[in-house]
Amino acid sequence: MPRLISPLVLALIGAVLFGDGAYIHAKAWLAQVLLERAFDRSVATGEVVKPWSWADTWPVARIEVKRIGASAIVLDGTSGQALAFGPGHIERTVDAGERGVAVYAAHRDTHFRFLRNVAIGDVIEITRRDGRHFRYRVDSATVVRFDASGIDPATQDVELVLATCWPFDAVTSGPERYVLHGVLMGANE
Repeated sequence: MPRLISPLVLALIGAVLFGDGAYIHAKAWLAQVLLERAFDRSVATGEVVKPWSWADTWPVARIEVKRIGASAIVLDGTSGQALAFGPGHIERTVDAGERGVAVYAAHRDTHFRFLRNVAIGDVIEITRRDGRHFRYRVDSATVVRFDASGIDPATQDVELVLATCWPFDAVTSGPERYVLHGVLMGANE
């Protein structure tokens, strides 16, 4: 009998761990569906639209890298709750298309998983909640310590940074960040 209990306990633990991981990815996917709807309504009406009634954040932009078929809705702010549902716009950074650096951050294992496939020269498209559309060309990718990003907030250029934890395949968080940098190519307003 004890020999039978051990495999059953291991199978149960495995099922719980698998379920927990699947839940995180399912929540991330469903949130992006609801966020996409709220974002589309925001663009159409020009008003802030929350993705669900109790949300403490709302969509502010859409990031797309068409070459690899990647898209994500960006939320206002980067609280832990916001980042559970999508990328966040870092407070006190400019909006996409404005002079300065617009910075968006997300988790490496969900919403910014696609960054590993973005190459120098790729085009990143940002559509803001107000419907304005901007195109950035990726010009660099670096790995930095979390407290030494190299981002120049006083720049006079129009820049974009997408940041996530590094390395992409780590199972625990660490001190390094992957920073993808782009410069404005143009706007379709």
